Amino acid sequence: MVPPSSTPPPNPQQTQQFLSSVLSQRGPSSLPYTEDTKWLIRQHLLALVSNYPSLEPKTATFTHNDGRSVNLLQADGTIPMPFQGVTYNIPIIIWLMESYPRYAPAVYVNPTRDMIIKRPHPHVSPSGLVSIPYLHSWIYPSSNLVDLVGNLSSAFSHDPPLYSQRRPNPSPSPSPSPSPSPSPSINSSMSSSYGHHPPPGPRVAHSAAGVYPPSPYGRVQPPQPSQARPTSTDDAAEVYKRNAMNKLVEMVHGDILGMRKAREVEVEGLFSAQAVLRRREKEINKGLKEMQDEKEALEHQLQVVLMNTDVLDSWIRDNEGKTKNLGKNNVDVDQAIHCADVLSKQMLDCTAADLAIEDVVYSLDKAVQDGTVSFDQYLRNVRLLSREQFFHRATAAKVKEAQMQAQVENMAARMARFIS
Repeated sequence: MVPPSSTPPPNPQQTQQFLSSVLSQRGPSSLPYTEDTKWLIRQHLLALVSNYPSLEPKTATFTHNDGRSVNLLQADGTIPMPFQGVTYNIPIIIWLMESYPRYAPAVYVNPTRDMIIKRPHPHVSPSGLVSIPYLHSWIYPSSNLVDLVGNLSSAFSHDPPLYSQRRPNPSPSPSPSPSPSPSPSINSSMSSSYGHHPPPGPRVAHSAAGVYPPSPYGRVQPPQPSQARPTSTDDAAEVYKRNAMNKLVEMVHGDILGMRKAREVEVEGLFSAQAVLRRREKEINKGLKEMQDEKEALEHQLQVVLMNTDVLDSWIRDNEGKTKNLGKNNVDVDQAIHCADVLSKQMLDCTAADLAIEDVVYSLDKAVQDGTVSFDQYLRNVRLLSREQFFHRATAAKVKEAQMQAQVENMAARMARFIS
């Protein structure tokens, strides 16, 4: 655990400028957060720094389990932990993942070179990943970073996740002293549900023969004391064989690194192509849906046209004989059109009355303008005519609805007859 820090807290104005700058970037260097959540992320980090000045917002590269590297925001620093009457500072890193704040961030304990993660611990894995109930019950948008740090402090005060590592007493012998491994870096590899983050590195063991760093090709057993140093009696063939094997291992290692870089470039290209294909898939699906909707609308209009055509054909057949005698005899206008049913007669009367009232109102307007009718008489007549016109129009609307229903039933009967 770290003693209380004496470094001054970050300037709030500089923090605001930093967050506004990184969250407003566009293009390839922009952070992978959605535009509708960037303002809330900024507010969460400002509130966190205001309540816990020991935490500092930064941007760093986070490596996922699938090898993807992405630039994310993090809060790096220490949080207070009261334990047995003394307040300690626990170093942590809070990663704001791409889905934040709709989903909980990833929290890691970041031990220094003099600390070791307690094993087992109910809330901290050996790799440093923190898991507390507040993270599992994260609710958007009420959950925030200030409450998260408060819950972390409370949970750690019951069971501290770190303890100091005892240093061995210095030996008077000239052999090199054991050097502790550096604290975990950001881009080191680890397996967790969020990404790669390393467990604290163990101290390197040493023997009388010296310190043996870990091999990049696997675990190498330290040589036996009898083989610690080659003697002049070693066979030249063995020395040549050993040198050749070392050279071969170096060549293979170089080839593997080259192949890995090539595969990483290829995978990035495939990811880009996948994103383009998914975008095109969405555009195609959207266009297909629009075409289907347009097709349904055209089919509906075609049915209406066919129905009206059938009605007109029937009317022409029924009235074809009546047009032959129009040129011979004088035709009464009122008797020229015979209504087919009661509804048609009622519709004709309502429409004629409506149009007649329109003409009367127009004539009254002219009379008022000419001064032949007083304004009070005009208002009285218009009020009476408007009321009568309203009843005629309401009756015509009801008759039209009844006629449409009758036409639909007639068309259904005709289609049934055609099908049979």
